[in-house]
Amino acid sequence: MPKMGLTVTQAKDIQRDHIELQTDVVVIGSGAGGAIMAYELAAAGKKVIVLESGPYVPSTKFTEEIAKASVDLYQDNGSQTNHQGDLTLLQGRCVGGSTVVNAAVTFRTPDHILEGWAHDFGLSQISPKTLKPHFEKIEKRLAINKNGAHELNLNHHILERGGKKLGIPWKPVSRNIKDCALTGFCLSGCMSDRKQSMLVTYLPWAVACGAKIYADTHVTQIMEERGRATGVKAEVVDPDTKRLVSRMRVKSQVVVLAAGGVQSPILLQKSDLANSSGMVGKNFACHPSLFVAGKLDDPVYGWKGALTAGYNDAYADHNKGGFILVSNMIGPTEFALAIGSKTGKAHMDFMKNIKYYAGLNTLIHDENHGQVYLADGVKKVEYSLHPKNHHSIRKALKIAAKILFASGAKEVFLPTHDGTIIHKPALIDSVIDALTLAPGTLAFTSYHPQGTCRMGTNPRQSVVSELGESHDVKGLFIADGSILPGTTLFHPSLTIYALASFIAERMIQNQEKHFA
Repeated sequence: MPKMGLTVTQAKDIQRDHIELQTDVVVIGSGAGGAIMAYELAAAGKKVIVLESGPYVPSTKFTEEIAKASVDLYQDNGSQTNHQGDLTLLQGRCVGGSTVVNAAVTFRTPDHILEGWAHDFGLSQISPKTLKPHFEKIEKRLAINKNGAHELNLNHHILERGGKKLGIPWKPVSRNIKDCALTGFCLSGCMSDRKQSMLVTYLPWAVACGAKIYADTHVTQIMEERGRATGVKAEVVDPDTKRLVSRMRVKSQVVVLAAGGVQSPILLQKSDLANSSGMVGKNFACHPSLFVAGKLDDPVYGWKGALTAGYNDAYADHNKGGFILVSNMIGPTEFALAIGSKTGKAHMDFMKNIKYYAGLNTLIHDENHGQVYLADGVKKVEYSLHPKNHHSIRKALKIAAKILFASGAKEVFLPTHDGTIIHKPALIDSVIDALTLAPGTLAFTSYHPQGTCRMGTNPRQSVVSELGESHDVKGLFIADGSILPGTTLFHPSLTIYALASFIAERMIQNQEKHFA
Protein backbone atom coordinates (compact mmCIF):
# COMPACT_ATOMS: atom_id res chain seq x y z
CA MET A 1 0.00 0.00 0.00
CA PRO A 2 1.35 3.47 -0.84
CA LYS A 3 2.44 5.83 1.92
CA MET A 4 -0.58 8.05 1.24
CA GLY A 5 -3.95 6.96 -0.07
CA LEU A 6 -5.28 3.69 -1.43
CA THR A 7 -3.99 1.17 -3.91
CA VAL A 8 -6.51 1.72 -6.71
CA THR A 9 -6.19 0.71 -10.35
CA GLN A 10 -7.25 3.68 -12.50
CA ALA A 11 -7.75 4.18 -16.21
CA LYS A 12 -4.30 5.74 -16.47
CA ASP A 13 -2.75 2.51 -15.13
CA ILE A 14 -4.28 0.21 -17.76
CA GLN A 15 -2.38 -0.64 -20.93
CA ARG A 16 -4.49 -3.47 -22.37
CA ASP A 17 -7.64 -2.90 -24.43
CA HIS A 18 -9.28 -6.00 -22.95
CA ILE A 19 -9.09 -7.37 -19.40
CA GLU A 20 -10.29 -10.74 -18.11
CA LEU A 21 -10.52 -11.22 -14.33
CA GLN A 22 -11.80 -13.98 -12.07
CA THR A 23 -12.84 -13.63 -8.45
CA ASP A 24 -15.14 -14.94 -5.75
CA VAL A 25 -17.09 -11.68 -5.42
CA VAL A 26 -17.39 -8.64 -7.65
CA VAL A 27 -18.85 -5.56 -5.94
CA ILE A 28 -20.38 -2.84 -8.11
CA GLY A 29 -19.99 0.48 -6.30
CA SER A 30 -17.71 1.55 -3.48
CA GLY A 31 -20.05 3.61 -1.30
CA ALA A 32 -21.88 2.82 1.95
CA GLY A 33 -23.08 -0.67 1.06
CA GLY A 34 -20.39 -1.75 -1.38
CA ALA A 35 -17.43 -0.89 0.84
CA ILE A 36 -18.84 -2.74 3.85
CA MET A 37 -19.64 -5.80 1.74
CA ALA A 38 -16.15 -5.72 0.24
CA TYR A 39 -14.43 -5.58 3.63
CA GLU A 40 -16.56 -8.16 5.40
CA LEU A 41 -16.22 -10.69 2.55
CA ALA A 42 -12.51 -10.05 2.08
CA ALA A 43 -11.96 -10.40 5.83
CA ALA A 44 -13.74 -13.77 5.62
CA GLY A 45 -11.14 -14.92 3.10
CA LYS A 46 -13.00 -14.30 -0.14
CA LYS A 47 -11.31 -12.88 -3.19
CA VAL A 48 -13.02 -9.53 -3.82
CA ILE A 49 -12.92 -7.04 -6.70
CA VAL A 50 -14.62 -3.64 -6.33
CA LEU A 51 -15.60 -1.75 -9.49
CA GLU A 52 -16.29 1.99 -9.16
CA SER A 53 -17.52 4.01 -12.15
CA GLY A 54 -16.23 7.27 -10.68
CA PRO A 55 -12.64 8.43 -10.24
CA TYR A 56 -10.28 7.89 -7.36
CA VAL A 57 -9.74 11.27 -5.70
CA PRO A 58 -7.61 11.07 -2.55
CA SER A 59 -8.35 13.57 0.19
CA THR A 60 -5.04 15.29 -0.54
CA LYS A 61 -6.68 16.57 -3.74
CA PHE A 62 -9.86 17.91 -2.12
CA THR A 63 -10.04 21.69 -2.47
CA GLU A 64 -13.09 22.67 -0.35
CA GLU A 65 -14.48 24.29 -3.49
CA ILE A 66 -17.97 22.97 -4.19
CA ALA A 67 -17.78 23.82 -7.91
CA LYS A 68 -14.70 21.65 -8.36
CA ALA A 69 -16.03 18.96 -6.04
CA SER A 70 -19.22 18.77 -8.09
CA VAL A 71 -17.20 17.90 -11.18
CA ASP A 72 -14.75 15.56 -9.43
CA LEU A 73 -16.94 13.77 -6.90
CA TYR A 74 -20.63 13.94 -7.85
CA GLN A 75 -22.89 12.05 -10.22
CA ASP A 76 -23.59 14.05 -13.39
CA ASN A 77 -21.24 16.78 -12.11
CA GLY A 78 -23.73 17.58 -9.37
CA SER A 79 -26.54 18.28 -11.84
CA GLN A 80 -28.56 15.06 -11.55
CA THR A 81 -32.22 16.03 -11.34
CA ASN A 82 -35.69 14.61 -11.60
CA HIS A 83 -37.61 14.81 -14.89
CA GLN A 84 -39.02 18.24 -14.02
CA GLY A 85 -35.77 19.76 -12.86
CA ASP A 86 -37.02 20.96 -9.48
CA LEU A 87 -35.24 18.28 -7.43
CA THR A 88 -31.45 18.18 -7.38
CA LEU A 89 -30.51 14.60 -6.54
CA LEU A 90 -26.98 14.62 -5.17
CA GLN A 91 -25.01 11.37 -5.23
CA GLY A 92 -21.30 10.76 -4.95
CA ARG A 93 -19.57 9.29 -7.99
CA CYS A 94 -16.06 8.53 -6.77
CA VAL A 95 -14.20 5.92 -4.79
CA GLY A 96 -16.11 5.99 -1.49
CA GLY A 97 -19.37 7.12 -3.11
CA SER A 98 -21.76 9.45 -1.34
CA THR A 99 -20.04 8.86 1.99
CA VAL A 100 -17.25 11.14 0.71
CA VAL A 101 -19.57 14.11 0.11
CA ASN A 102 -22.39 13.77 2.61
CA ALA A 103 -22.70 15.64 5.90
CA ALA A 104 -21.81 12.48 7.90
CA VAL A 105 -25.17 12.56 9.70
CA THR A 106 -26.26 9.18 11.09
CA PHE A 107 -29.44 7.92 12.71
CA ARG A 108 -30.34 4.43 13.79
CA THR A 109 -33.45 3.26 12.01
CA PRO A 110 -36.33 3.83 14.45
CA ASP A 111 -37.71 0.57 15.88
CA HIS A 112 -41.23 1.32 14.69
CA ILE A 113 -39.99 1.69 11.11
CA LEU A 114 -38.30 -1.73 11.24
CA GLU A 115 -41.39 -3.22 12.86
CA GLY A 116 -43.51 -1.68 10.11
CA TRP A 117 -41.29 -3.25 7.46
CA ALA A 118 -41.68 -6.62 9.18
CA HIS A 119 -45.45 -6.25 9.12
CA ASP A 120 -45.80 -4.85 5.60
CA PHE A 121 -43.06 -6.78 3.79
CA GLY A 122 -42.53 -9.89 5.90
CA LEU A 123 -39.04 -8.82 6.98
CA SER A 124 -38.95 -10.67 10.28
CA GLN A 125 -35.13 -10.93 10.20
CA ILE A 126 -34.68 -7.17 9.74
CA SER A 127 -35.69 -6.46 13.31
CA PRO A 128 -34.37 -4.05 15.97
CA LYS A 129 -32.91 -7.05 17.84
CA THR A 130 -31.18 -8.46 14.74
CA LEU A 131 -29.72 -5.14 13.59
CA LYS A 132 -28.67 -3.89 17.04
CA PRO A 133 -25.22 -5.58 17.00
CA HIS A 134 -24.61 -4.28 13.49
CA PHE A 135 -25.51 -0.73 14.52
CA GLU A 136 -23.24 -1.01 17.54
CA LYS A 137 -20.32 -2.42 15.55
CA ILE A 138 -20.51 0.25 12.86
CA GLU A 139 -20.98 3.08 15.35
CA LYS A 140 -17.78 1.98 17.07
CA ARG A 141 -15.81 1.50 13.84
CA LEU A 142 -16.89 4.81 12.32
CA ALA A 143 -16.59 6.86 15.52
CA ILE A 144 -20.28 7.75 15.44
CA ASN A 145 -21.11 10.06 18.34
CA LYS A 146 -23.45 12.92 19.13
CA ASN A 147 -22.07 16.39 18.50
CA GLY A 148 -20.37 17.81 21.55
CA ALA A 149 -20.94 21.35 22.81
CA HIS A 150 -17.91 22.62 20.90
CA GLU A 151 -19.41 21.31 17.64
CA LEU A 152 -22.62 23.29 17.92
CA ASN A 153 -21.88 26.42 15.90
CA LEU A 154 -23.36 29.90 16.10
CA ASN A 155 -25.94 29.08 13.42
CA HIS A 156 -27.24 26.25 15.62
CA HIS A 157 -27.23 28.35 18.80
CA ILE A 158 -29.28 31.04 17.05
CA LEU A 159 -31.85 28.46 15.92
CA GLU A 160 -31.82 26.87 19.37
CA ARG A 161 -32.65 30.27 20.83
CA GLY A 162 -35.64 30.64 18.52
CA GLY A 163 -36.80 27.08 19.11
CA LYS A 164 -36.70 27.59 22.87
CA LYS A 165 -39.03 30.57 22.60
CA LEU A 166 -41.51 28.41 20.65
CA GLY A 167 -41.13 25.26 22.73
CA ILE A 168 -39.37 23.46 19.87
CA PRO A 169 -36.24 21.83 21.33
CA TRP A 170 -33.16 20.95 19.30
CA LYS A 171 -31.07 17.82 19.82
CA PRO A 172 -27.47 17.28 18.68
CA VAL A 173 -27.12 14.99 15.66
CA SER A 174 -24.76 12.02 15.56
CA ARG A 175 -22.02 12.02 12.93
CA ASN A 176 -19.37 9.58 11.73
CA ILE A 177 -16.52 12.02 12.36
CA LYS A 178 -13.42 11.63 14.51
CA ASP A 179 -12.08 14.85 16.06
CA CYS A 180 -13.93 17.11 13.60
CA ALA A 181 -11.85 20.03 12.32
CA LEU A 182 -15.07 22.14 12.16
CA THR A 183 -14.30 23.56 8.71
CA GLY A 184 -17.88 23.13 7.43
CA PHE A 185 -16.87 21.81 3.99
CA CYS A 186 -18.32 18.29 4.31
CA LEU A 187 -20.08 18.46 0.94
CA SER A 188 -16.78 19.01 -0.87
CA GLY A 189 -14.94 16.10 0.77
CA CYS A 190 -13.02 16.17 4.05
CA MET A 191 -9.44 17.31 3.47
CA SER A 192 -8.36 16.32 6.96
CA ASP A 193 -9.76 12.77 6.81
CA ARG A 194 -11.75 13.45 9.97
CA LYS A 195 -14.97 12.31 8.31
CA GLN A 196 -15.00 8.53 8.60
CA SER A 197 -16.15 7.91 5.06
CA MET A 198 -15.64 4.64 3.21
CA LEU A 199 -12.63 6.27 1.54
CA VAL A 200 -10.67 6.23 4.80
CA THR A 201 -12.24 3.28 6.66
CA TYR A 202 -13.82 0.23 5.08
CA LEU A 203 -12.11 0.50 1.70
CA PRO A 204 -8.56 0.64 3.12
CA TRP A 205 -9.53 -2.21 5.45
CA ALA A 206 -10.83 -4.22 2.49
CA VAL A 207 -7.61 -3.60 0.55
CA ALA A 208 -5.59 -4.68 3.58
CA CYS A 209 -7.52 -7.97 3.43
CA GLY A 210 -6.69 -8.46 -0.24
CA ALA A 211 -9.54 -6.74 -2.07
CA LYS A 212 -8.75 -5.01 -5.38
CA ILE A 213 -10.35 -1.70 -6.36
CA TYR A 214 -10.78 -0.47 -9.94
CA ALA A 215 -11.86 3.15 -10.47
CA ASP A 216 -13.10 4.71 -13.75
CA THR A 217 -14.80 1.37 -14.42
CA HIS A 218 -18.41 1.51 -15.55
CA VAL A 219 -20.30 -1.77 -15.37
CA THR A 220 -22.49 -2.18 -18.44
CA GLN A 221 -24.04 -5.59 -17.80
CA ILE A 222 -24.53 -8.17 -15.07
CA MET A 223 -24.14 -11.62 -16.59
CA GLU A 224 -26.11 -14.72 -15.65
CA GLU A 225 -26.43 -18.31 -16.77
CA ARG A 226 -29.30 -20.65 -15.93
CA GLY A 227 -30.64 -18.30 -13.28
CA ARG A 228 -27.34 -17.62 -11.52
CA ALA A 229 -25.11 -14.52 -11.62
CA THR A 230 -21.76 -15.25 -13.24
CA GLY A 231 -20.04 -11.87 -13.31
CA VAL A 232 -20.10 -8.54 -15.11
CA LYS A 233 -19.02 -6.71 -18.21
CA ALA A 234 -17.54 -3.24 -17.82
CA GLU A 235 -15.77 -0.43 -19.62
CA VAL A 236 -12.78 1.46 -18.29
CA VAL A 237 -13.10 5.10 -19.36
CA ASP A 238 -10.56 7.91 -19.02
CA PRO A 239 -12.28 10.44 -16.70
CA ASP A 240 -10.69 13.43 -18.45
CA THR A 241 -10.96 12.55 -22.15
CA LYS A 242 -13.96 10.18 -21.85
CA ARG A 243 -12.02 7.81 -24.11
CA LEU A 244 -12.70 4.09 -23.81
CA VAL A 245 -9.47 2.63 -22.46
CA SER A 246 -10.38 -1.02 -22.04
CA ARG A 247 -13.23 -3.49 -22.00
CA MET A 248 -13.38 -5.65 -18.89
CA ARG A 249 -15.02 -8.95 -18.08
CA VAL A 250 -15.07 -10.22 -14.50
CA LYS A 251 -16.17 -13.78 -13.81
CA SER A 252 -17.38 -14.32 -10.26
CA GLN A 253 -19.40 -16.64 -8.08
CA VAL A 254 -21.28 -13.79 -6.47
CA VAL A 255 -22.23 -10.31 -7.73
CA VAL A 256 -22.98 -7.56 -5.21
CA LEU A 257 -24.79 -4.59 -6.70
CA ALA A 258 -24.28 -1.44 -4.60
CA ALA A 259 -24.44 1.41 -7.11
CA GLY A 260 -27.16 3.37 -5.30
CA GLY A 261 -30.87 4.07 -5.49
CA VAL A 262 -30.69 5.43 -9.04
CA GLN A 263 -27.87 3.53 -10.73
CA SER A 264 -28.65 0.04 -9.36
CA PRO A 265 -32.11 -0.23 -10.95
CA ILE A 266 -30.76 1.30 -14.17
CA LEU A 267 -28.09 -1.41 -14.40
CA LEU A 268 -30.64 -4.15 -13.75
CA GLN A 269 -32.82 -2.73 -16.51
CA LYS A 270 -29.86 -2.60 -18.90
CA SER A 271 -29.05 -6.20 -18.01
CA ASP A 272 -32.71 -7.26 -18.29
CA LEU A 273 -32.46 -9.06 -14.96
CA ALA A 274 -34.20 -9.54 -11.61
CA ASN A 275 -37.47 -7.89 -12.55
CA SER A 276 -40.15 -10.57 -12.63
CA SER A 277 -42.00 -8.48 -10.03
CA GLY A 278 -41.91 -5.36 -12.18
CA MET A 279 -40.62 -3.50 -9.12
CA VAL A 280 -37.13 -2.61 -10.39
CA GLY A 281 -36.97 1.18 -10.54
CA LYS A 282 -40.36 1.62 -8.86
CA ASN A 283 -41.10 2.91 -5.32
CA PHE A 284 -38.50 5.68 -5.51
CA ALA A 285 -38.32 8.00 -2.49
CA CYS A 286 -35.67 10.52 -1.49
CA HIS A 287 -36.55 12.65 1.59
CA PRO A 288 -36.74 15.92 -0.40
CA SER A 289 -35.22 18.81 1.54
CA LEU A 290 -36.05 22.51 1.50
CA PHE A 291 -33.50 25.03 2.75
CA VAL A 292 -34.92 28.07 4.54
CA ALA A 293 -32.81 31.06 5.59
CA GLY A 294 -33.28 34.16 7.70
CA LYS A 295 -31.32 37.43 7.70
CA LEU A 296 -30.16 38.69 11.10
CA ASP A 297 -28.66 41.99 12.23
CA ASP A 298 -25.37 40.50 13.43
CA PRO A 299 -22.94 38.29 11.48
CA VAL A 300 -23.50 34.53 11.73
CA TYR A 301 -20.97 33.01 9.33
CA GLY A 302 -23.22 29.98 9.52
CA TRP A 303 -21.06 27.69 7.38
CA LYS A 304 -18.29 27.76 9.98
CA GLY A 305 -18.19 24.83 12.38
CA ALA A 306 -19.97 21.51 12.05
CA LEU A 307 -22.00 21.63 8.82
CA THR A 308 -24.91 19.87 10.51
CA ALA A 309 -25.30 20.44 14.23
CA GLY A 310 -28.76 19.51 15.49
CA TYR A 311 -32.25 18.37 14.65
CA ASN A 312 -35.83 18.41 15.86
CA ASP A 313 -38.05 15.35 15.37
CA ALA A 314 -41.22 16.60 17.07
CA TYR A 315 -43.01 16.53 13.70
CA ALA A 316 -41.51 13.29 12.35
CA ASP A 317 -44.69 11.25 12.65
CA HIS A 318 -47.02 11.58 9.67
CA ASN A 319 -49.88 12.53 11.97
CA LYS A 320 -47.83 15.44 13.34
CA GLY A 321 -46.43 16.70 10.05
CA GLY A 322 -44.18 14.09 8.46
CA PHE A 323 -40.88 16.00 8.51
CA ILE A 324 -37.82 16.72 10.62
CA LEU A 325 -35.86 19.95 10.97
CA VAL A 326 -32.08 19.99 10.69
CA SER A 327 -29.90 22.93 11.70
CA ASN A 328 -27.28 23.58 9.06
CA MET A 329 -26.08 26.50 7.00
CA ILE A 330 -24.49 25.68 3.66
CA GLY A 331 -21.57 27.53 2.09
CA PRO A 332 -21.92 30.67 -0.02
CA THR A 333 -21.99 28.91 -3.40
CA GLU A 334 -24.55 26.32 -2.34
CA PHE A 335 -26.57 29.06 -0.65
CA ALA A 336 -26.75 31.05 -3.88
CA LEU A 337 -28.18 28.00 -5.65
CA ALA A 338 -30.62 27.04 -2.91
CA ILE A 339 -32.30 30.40 -2.28
CA GLY A 340 -33.93 32.35 -5.09
CA SER A 341 -32.80 32.98 -8.65
CA LYS A 342 -31.46 36.51 -8.57
CA THR A 343 -29.05 37.76 -11.23
CA GLY A 344 -26.82 40.75 -11.82
CA LYS A 345 -26.76 43.51 -9.22
CA ALA A 346 -29.62 41.96 -7.26
CA HIS A 347 -27.59 38.78 -6.88
CA MET A 348 -24.45 40.69 -5.85
CA ASP A 349 -26.35 42.71 -3.26
CA PHE A 350 -27.93 39.54 -1.92
CA MET A 351 -24.60 37.70 -1.60
CA LYS A 352 -22.87 40.65 0.07
CA ASN A 353 -25.04 39.89 3.08
CA ILE A 354 -24.32 36.16 3.22
CA LYS A 355 -22.57 36.42 6.59
CA TYR A 356 -25.82 37.61 8.18
CA TYR A 357 -27.91 34.56 7.24
CA ALA A 358 -28.88 31.63 9.46
CA GLY A 359 -30.39 28.54 7.92
CA LEU A 360 -32.03 25.19 8.43
CA ASN A 361 -33.29 22.30 6.34
CA THR A 362 -36.68 20.62 6.35
CA LEU A 363 -36.48 16.90 5.56
CA ILE A 364 -39.77 15.52 4.24
CA HIS A 365 -40.93 11.95 4.86
CA ASP A 366 -42.17 11.34 1.33
CA GLU A 367 -44.20 8.61 -0.35
CA ASN A 368 -42.48 5.84 -2.36
CA HIS A 369 -44.22 6.85 -5.57
CA GLY A 370 -41.43 7.88 -7.96
CA GLN A 371 -39.63 5.70 -10.47
CA VAL A 372 -36.27 5.40 -12.19
CA TYR A 373 -36.07 4.03 -15.72
CA LEU A 374 -34.38 4.15 -19.10
CA ALA A 375 -36.03 6.02 -21.97
CA ASP A 376 -34.23 5.58 -25.30
CA GLY A 377 -31.12 4.70 -23.36
CA VAL A 378 -31.30 7.82 -21.19
CA LYS A 379 -31.69 7.73 -17.39
CA LYS A 380 -34.93 9.23 -16.11
CA VAL A 381 -35.94 9.96 -12.53
CA GLU A 382 -39.68 10.51 -12.54
CA TYR A 383 -40.59 12.21 -9.30
CA SER A 384 -42.83 15.03 -8.24
CA LEU A 385 -44.31 16.17 -4.98
CA HIS A 386 -47.10 13.81 -3.95
CA PRO A 387 -50.37 15.52 -2.94
CA LYS A 388 -50.19 13.66 0.39
CA ASN A 389 -47.06 15.66 1.18
CA HIS A 390 -48.50 19.12 0.48
CA HIS A 391 -49.55 19.57 4.09
CA SER A 392 -46.11 18.44 5.28
CA ILE A 393 -44.38 20.93 2.99
CA ARG A 394 -46.48 23.89 4.11
CA LYS A 395 -46.23 23.03 7.80
CA ALA A 396 -42.46 22.46 7.57
CA LEU A 397 -41.93 25.82 5.87
CA LYS A 398 -44.13 27.57 8.43
CA ILE A 399 -42.35 26.05 11.42
CA ALA A 400 -38.95 26.86 9.90
CA ALA A 401 -39.98 30.47 9.28
CA LYS A 402 -41.35 30.84 12.81
CA ILE A 403 -38.11 29.51 14.30
CA LEU A 404 -36.04 31.92 12.22
CA PHE A 405 -38.13 34.94 13.16
CA ALA A 406 -38.08 33.88 16.83
CA SER A 407 -34.28 33.58 16.48
CA GLY A 408 -34.04 37.24 15.49
CA ALA A 409 -34.38 37.14 11.69
CA LYS A 410 -35.69 40.34 10.11
CA GLU A 411 -36.86 38.54 6.97
CA VAL A 412 -37.08 34.92 5.85
CA PHE A 413 -36.16 33.56 2.43
CA LEU A 414 -38.11 30.61 1.05
CA PRO A 415 -36.61 28.17 -1.50
CA THR A 416 -38.95 29.17 -4.32
CA HIS A 417 -37.70 29.72 -7.83
CA ASP A 418 -39.06 33.27 -7.81
CA GLY A 419 -37.23 34.17 -4.57
CA THR A 420 -40.15 34.53 -2.13
CA ILE A 421 -39.36 36.61 0.96
CA ILE A 422 -41.46 36.81 4.14
CA HIS A 423 -40.96 40.24 5.68
CA LYS A 424 -42.64 39.76 9.06
CA PRO A 425 -44.02 36.92 11.21
CA ALA A 426 -47.62 37.94 10.71
CA LEU A 427 -47.33 37.09 7.01
CA ILE A 428 -45.98 33.53 7.42
CA ASP A 429 -49.28 31.70 6.99
CA SER A 430 -50.63 33.85 4.17
CA VAL A 431 -47.42 33.77 2.13
CA ILE A 432 -46.89 30.02 2.48
CA ASP A 433 -50.57 29.18 1.97
CA ALA A 434 -50.44 31.16 -1.28
CA LEU A 435 -47.68 28.94 -2.72
CA THR A 436 -49.16 26.74 -5.44
CA LEU A 437 -46.71 23.84 -4.85
CA ALA A 438 -47.00 23.11 -8.55
CA PRO A 439 -43.96 21.48 -10.19
CA GLY A 440 -41.18 24.04 -10.43
CA THR A 441 -42.38 26.18 -7.52
CA LEU A 442 -39.85 24.98 -4.96
CA ALA A 443 -36.17 24.05 -5.21
CA PHE A 444 -35.76 20.64 -3.59
CA THR A 445 -32.48 18.89 -2.82
CA SER A 446 -31.85 15.32 -1.73
CA TYR A 447 -28.97 12.97 -0.90
CA HIS A 448 -31.22 10.00 -0.08
CA PRO A 449 -32.45 8.01 -3.12
CA GLN A 450 -34.01 4.77 -1.92
CA GLY A 451 -36.61 2.07 -2.49
CA THR A 452 -36.06 1.20 -6.16
CA CYS A 453 -35.08 -2.46 -5.60
CA ARG A 454 -37.09 -3.01 -2.48
CA MET A 455 -36.59 -5.87 -0.06
CA GLY A 456 -39.42 -8.24 0.82
CA THR A 457 -40.42 -11.86 1.20
CA ASN A 458 -43.05 -11.81 -1.55
CA PRO A 459 -41.30 -12.17 -4.96
CA ARG A 460 -44.27 -10.55 -6.70
CA GLN A 461 -43.93 -7.34 -4.70
CA SER A 462 -40.17 -7.01 -4.17
CA VAL A 463 -36.80 -7.41 -5.88
CA VAL A 464 -34.61 -9.03 -3.19
CA SER A 465 -35.20 -11.27 -0.20
CA GLU A 466 -34.55 -10.18 3.38
CA LEU A 467 -31.06 -11.62 2.95
CA GLY A 468 -30.43 -9.21 0.06
CA GLU A 469 -30.43 -11.86 -2.67
CA SER A 470 -32.42 -11.42 -5.87
CA HIS A 471 -35.61 -13.47 -5.99
CA ASP A 472 -34.88 -14.22 -9.65
CA VAL A 473 -31.10 -14.59 -9.92
CA LYS A 474 -29.14 -16.65 -7.43
CA GLY A 475 -25.81 -15.20 -6.37
CA LEU A 476 -26.94 -11.64 -7.17
CA PHE A 477 -27.13 -9.51 -4.04
CA ILE A 478 -28.06 -5.84 -3.64
CA ALA A 479 -26.71 -3.82 -0.73
CA ASP A 480 -27.51 -0.11 -1.00
CA GLY A 481 -30.34 2.34 -0.40
CA SER A 482 -32.39 0.84 -3.22
CA ILE A 483 -33.40 -2.14 -1.04
CA LEU A 484 -35.08 -0.03 1.67
CA PRO A 485 -38.77 -1.04 1.40
CA GLY A 486 -40.00 2.27 2.80
CA THR A 487 -38.54 5.58 3.85
CA THR A 488 -36.61 5.72 7.10
CA LEU A 489 -37.82 9.13 8.36
CA PHE A 490 -34.18 10.12 8.95
CA HIS A 491 -30.90 10.09 7.04
CA PRO A 492 -30.53 6.49 5.79
CA SER A 493 -26.74 6.02 5.77
CA LEU A 494 -26.54 4.07 9.04
CA THR A 495 -29.47 1.91 7.90
CA ILE A 496 -27.57 1.06 4.71
CA TYR A 497 -24.39 0.34 6.67
CA ALA A 498 -26.24 -2.01 9.02
CA LEU A 499 -28.13 -3.83 6.27
CA ALA A 500 -24.92 -4.36 4.29
CA SER A 501 -23.22 -5.72 7.43
CA PHE A 502 -26.18 -8.02 8.07
CA ILE A 503 -26.29 -9.28 4.47
CA ALA A 504 -22.54 -9.96 4.48
CA GLU A 505 -22.81 -11.81 7.79
CA ARG A 506 -25.61 -14.06 6.52
CA MET A 507 -23.77 -14.65 3.25
CA ILE A 508 -20.68 -15.81 5.13
CA GLN A 509 -22.74 -18.01 7.46
CA ASN A 510 -24.31 -19.69 4.40
CA GLN A 511 -21.26 -19.56 2.15
CA GLU A 512 -21.64 -23.18 1.01
CA LYS A 513 -24.70 -22.01 -0.94
CA HIS A 514 -22.82 -19.23 -2.71
CA PHE A 515 -19.24 -20.36 -3.13
CA ALA A 516 -18.00 -23.60 -4.66
